[in-house]
Amino acid sequence: MPGRGAGYAAWVEALERRHRERLTFAEVRRGLQALSSLYVERRARLARGAALEGAGKRAAFALYYGPAHFLLVRAVVRALGAGAPALRTVLDLGCGTGAAGAAWALEADAAYDGVDRSGWAVEETRWTLAWFGLRGRASKGDLVESALPSPPSGVLAAFTVNELDAAPRDRLLARLLDGPGHGLRVLVVEPLARRLAPWWDGWERGFTAAGGRADQWRLDEPLPETVALLGRAAGLDPAGLGARSLFLPGRGVDRA
Repeated sequence: MPGRGAGYAAWVEALERRHRERLTFAEVRRGLQALSSLYVERRARLARGAALEGAGKRAAFALYYGPAHFLLVRAVVRALGAGAPALRTVLDLGCGTGAAGAAWALEADAAYDGVDRSGWAVEETRWTLAWFGLRGRASKGDLVESALPSPPSGVLAAFTVNELDAAPRDRLLARLLDGPGHGLRVLVVEPLARRLAPWWDGWERGFTAAGGRADQWRLDEPLPETVALLGRAAGLDPAGLGARSLFLPGRGVDRA
């Protein structure tokens, strides 16, 4: 595998080879359509892990949402200056394929620690780490109860809080708001669509009261053509990608 410093475009090409080996384009397209339907119309099934059931949906998640989330999180991290000073570790809660957390870890010259309830996601994240040459690990576990890293580190929850039920979501908010006092940078990234996150206003009030900020972003950098083609074939609009974020800078801890 190429290792640290390898480019985004080459990673996307490697993803294509990895996930299209046994699936046709039509099968992946149907998987992406099913995923999109889950996210918009059948959200009650997300908490039970329905997004990663079946080879088609898993491949679609890796091939479309992985590259999209990498670009979105990298753009947010750069705009916020969240990659400097360098971090010891980025903890990626609900890591999926590891794409979002890898984007921040690469920007912050950090090791990576990912946790997800899906065994498939853990294995996929390990492949992502190996491909980019990132130090770190991925393990199966409960993202809400995961041990926070030692400072100076970052904690990322990207496109995952919206899949939690109310009680664990509230517990996670309390833990994240406590992070900056222990020298942690905290970044939450979610889709722009407010209907997917009716809880967002409460989280935004909590973050801003704690000295953080809330932003909305539109992705200027286009997706690779193969990724955009898959999105268009599934009825999505790759040109309309965006995200909203909450960010709390860590305080008072220098890199050891």
